[in-house]
Amino acid sequence: MLSSVVWLKDDFRTINNPAISSLINEKKSAKKVIYIFDKDKYHKQEAQRWWLAKSLEVFQEKLQELNITLDIISGNAEKIIKNLVNNKKIDKIFWNKSCHLDENRTEQCVKKILEENNIIFIEFNSNLLNPVEKVKKDDGTPFKVFTHYWKKAEKIYLENNQKIDERISSYSKKKKINKDIEAIYPKKNWNKKFEKYWDPSEEKAIEILNNFIKNNIEYYATNRDIPSLSGTSKLSPYLKFGQISVHQIMNKCLMIKSKKIGFRKFINEIGWREFSHSLLHNFPEMEKNNLRKEFDKFNWIKNDEFLKKWKKGLTGYPIVDAGMRELYETGWMHNRVRMITASFLVKHLRIHWNEGEKYFRNSLLDFNIANNVSGWQWVAGTGADAAPYFRIFNPILQGEKFDPNGEYVTKWCPELKNVPIEFLHKPWEMPEQLQNQINFKLGHSYPLPIVKHVEARNSALKAFQDLKK
Repeated sequence: MLSSVVWLKDDFRTINNPAISSLINEKKSAKKVIYIFDKDKYHKQEAQRWWLAKSLEVFQEKLQELNITLDIISGNAEKIIKNLVNNKKIDKIFWNKSCHLDENRTEQCVKKILEENNIIFIEFNSNLLNPVEKVKKDDGTPFKVFTHYWKKAEKIYLENNQKIDERISSYSKKKKINKDIEAIYPKKNWNKKFEKYWDPSEEKAIEILNNFIKNNIEYYATNRDIPSLSGTSKLSPYLKFGQISVHQIMNKCLMIKSKKIGFRKFINEIGWREFSHSLLHNFPEMEKNNLRKEFDKFNWIKNDEFLKKWKKGLTGYPIVDAGMRELYETGWMHNRVRMITASFLVKHLRIHWNEGEKYFRNSLLDFNIANNVSGWQWVAGTGADAAPYFRIFNPILQGEKFDPNGEYVTKWCPELKNVPIEFLHKPWEMPEQLQNQINFKLGHSYPLPIVKHVEARNSALKAFQDLKK
């Protein structure tokens, strides 16, 4: 029987999902959603395999309530859709357009197959506020400076903004084992603990958004930098997998009557997401290479031992180690601490940003190629509108400023819980007599610093100066 089909990607929601809405409105009785699992893509994104599998479980149940079946197929999208067409399985297909160039190329190949076989298809732009190619300078060239980009992008969005229907289809949870979904779960056990921290569902995403708007956005400008507080929205994994759309978030924010600085700061973060996608679309080479080509000659250091200690949270710098351990435990890291840990890798250790980008790609539940690459190049000073390389975060001062009471550090580095606050962010300065009193031995209870801050900073600045010669 011929079916109308949705080609599902990272859009596990019923609200503001034009592809799903179009399928629901089809009069045919045969309606199907297909998800094509790319093993190669997720080979280096282990944490996200957990979120993806959970998302498929929940979404399958929702689709069942709508009398829509979900097929999960592993393989190459072009070959799979061509096979469905050849076997007379579909006569109309909808999908929400991807934000990534490689996936856009796949979509173009699929469209060619469909056109050659007279199959009706409709693709929608729903994953960004504006189509990525729409926001350009007046001369038609892409923006490289965030403030200029976002001023124009926000204006375009507000001029074309449409109210979103917030009704959501209810569904009853049904326990059903799907072997195709089970095969997607990562083979490692380290991410099973994510269950304690996350509920990958559309309902949870909406609950989090509503709570953030009601209780936290007003104080976002200051609280977002304090990792011990629930000052950020933590919507990023839901946004990545489309349990909520950027349009829903933006519309909810625009409904706020008193738009204070917290609103503006949060909206700007949405702008950075849009800007990152614009950069990668217009400069695809930056996915693996420095956007600023002068850094191709920078004297990076290869040090596998230091890289391993950074990954494990054993650098000897508490704020850095706390962040890396939070990432391993929860699949997420506070944004301020992401900047601190990234700066430490590329500047204190002078290890290439590619190494950090790869580790975050594999460990973050909210990994998004555009955000991740742009963020790492911003910290490294190699990207567009980036922080200058000579801006080197002091991990001691960062810890003292943003975790003054040590709540964040002691949560993730509990071996430091008895260290007096004046030494918490620099335990190597604690007198041996005091260490004995609290039954703490530096180098045993907690590692010695793998590099000295002042020496590492001076070395990084010299390498930067040598680059200019």
